[in-house]
Amino acid sequence: MTSRDALPEAVSPPSSPLSSPPSAGSPTTRRPARRRARAVAVGAGLLGLVGGLLGATAAPATAQNPVTPGNLTGYGFDQCEAPSQAAMTRWMETSPFLAAGIYISGASRGCREQRNLTPEWVRTQLAQGWRLLPISLGPQASCSPHFPRYGNDPTINATPGGNGRYTAARAQGRLEAQRSVDAAKRLGIAPRSVLWYDLEAFDVRNTTCRESALSFVSAWNLKVRQLGYTTGLYSSAGGGLNAFDDARVNRPNAFVQPQYIWLARWDGVANTSTSYLREDGWRPNRRVKQYRGGHLETHGGVTINIDSNWLEVGQGSRPRQSKPACGSVRVDLRSYVALKGGDTGAQVKALQCFLQMKGFYRGAPDGRYDKTTGNAVAAYRRDRGMTAARTWDVPAWIRLHAEGTQPVLKLGSTGWEVRRLQRALNAAGVSRMAADSHFDRETENAVKAWQKRVKQAQTGIVAPQSWRALGFGRGGR
Repeated sequence: MTSRDALPEAVSPPSSPLSSPPSAGSPTTRRPARRRARAVAVGAGLLGLVGGLLGATAAPATAQNPVTPGNLTGYGFDQCEAPSQAAMTRWMETSPFLAAGIYISGASRGCREQRNLTPEWVRTQLAQGWRLLPISLGPQASCSPHFPRYGNDPTINATPGGNGRYTAARAQGRLEAQRSVDAAKRLGIAPRSVLWYDLEAFDVRNTTCRESALSFVSAWNLKVRQLGYTTGLYSSAGGGLNAFDDARVNRPNAFVQPQYIWLARWDGVANTSTSYLREDGWRPNRRVKQYRGGHLETHGGVTINIDSNWLEVGQGSRPRQSKPACGSVRVDLRSYVALKGGDTGAQVKALQCFLQMKGFYRGAPDGRYDKTTGNAVAAYRRDRGMTAARTWDVPAWIRLHAEGTQPVLKLGSTGWEVRRLQRALNAAGVSRMAADSHFDRETENAVKAWQKRVKQAQTGIVAPQSWRALGFGRGGR
C-alpha cells in the first residue's frame, strides 16, 4: 500500500490494506492486512501448552479486570482475529509487545467470527499483563474506496440533513456506540477503558463525505463517553485524523473530539509524531501510532501477521522515586558488594534492612556487620537452602532481589517487580542504574548484558527462564 506521505496532501489513502474473508487456501498465505481474519501460529506442539484456559461460556468479569490500556509507553501489535491463548502466552514471554489490538464489534470487519475472543480470553490476557485495544469497525465513510466490501457492510449516511448537521449520520454514530459498549461489556472490558473506532480511508476533499464521517464519529464519541468509556479514533494520519485535527483548531465546537488517537503512518519510526498532525493535539500520552503495516513476525516459534504500533497512553510508563525503607535506610543502590563480619556502612545497613523485612533481622539497621547480622545471614541462607555461611556474597544479593512474584517484564513495564529486577542487575554488576521501577532502554540493555553472561538468548525480556537463573544467583561477578 502506498504510504500517505507519497500522495497529494488533499487525498487520504487507506489507513491500511484491507483483508477479505479467509479463503480455503494455506493458513499461512495471507493478504497483507490490518483487518485480517486469521492468526497464524507456527509450532503445533506449542499450541496445546495452555489448552483448556478458554471458556466459551465464561461470564464477564468487569469488576475484576483493570482499565485498559492504562499507563504505557511501549510496543503493541494489532491483528484482526484474536490469536489463540497459546500464541498470546508465548508472545508475552518472547515478543517486545505489551499491547494488542482486537476487533470486538462492527459489521464492516473481516474477522466477524472471532473464535478465540471470549470473556475468559480477555480476562486471561489482562491478568498476564497485556494491554488490550478494543476496536469497532462499523459504518464507513460514504466515499471510501474500499467499502462496501461484502455487499452488506454499512456506510455512513452522507445526507446533510438538520441544517447541515448530518442528523442521519449522527443517529448512526449513536447506535454504533451502543453496540461498541455492549460488546465491551459482554467481554468484561472495564468502564473507563479506551474503545477505538476504526475509520478507514476516504477522500477528505469530498465535503459531504468528510462532514458526515466527522459527524458520525462525533456522535459515537459522545455516546461512548456517556456510557462510561473513553474514546479513541484509528484513522490515517493524513485522512480522518487530519480532518479531525483541522476541526479541533478551526471549528472547536463543531464536533466531539476523540480523547485518544491512533494514527496510521507507516514510516517505520516507533514514535507518535507525524507532519500531518499538529504536535499540541492529544498530548501528553493520548496517542498510538501504527508505524508498520501488515507483515509476519515470529517470536518463540509462533508466527502472526500483524501491524506494529508504538503507544504513549495514560500517564505513560514513568519512573518512580525511591523511598527509604526501615525508617530511613536507602536500599536502592547502584551496586551491591560482598560483605563479611566487621564491615560497616551503607551496604551493611541495606542488607540489615532487607533481612529485617524478610523476618530474619531484629533491631534497627545500624550499618555494622556484627554477630547479630551474621546470625541473621546464616538463618536466611539456611531457610533458602543455601550453605549456612555467615558471610554475604554477590549471588546472595541477586537471589534476595529476585525473590517474590516473577511476571514477564519488558520495555514499558513498571512496578515493584521491575525495581527488584533493577536491583538484581546492579548486584550482578551489569549495570549501575537507578532502581526506579521503570523498564526503560537502560534496563533492557542491562538485561541483555546479563543474558549474554549466563548464555541465554539476548531478548531483553525477563521471562520465567531468566527469573529462574536470577533466583539461583547466576550472572554475578
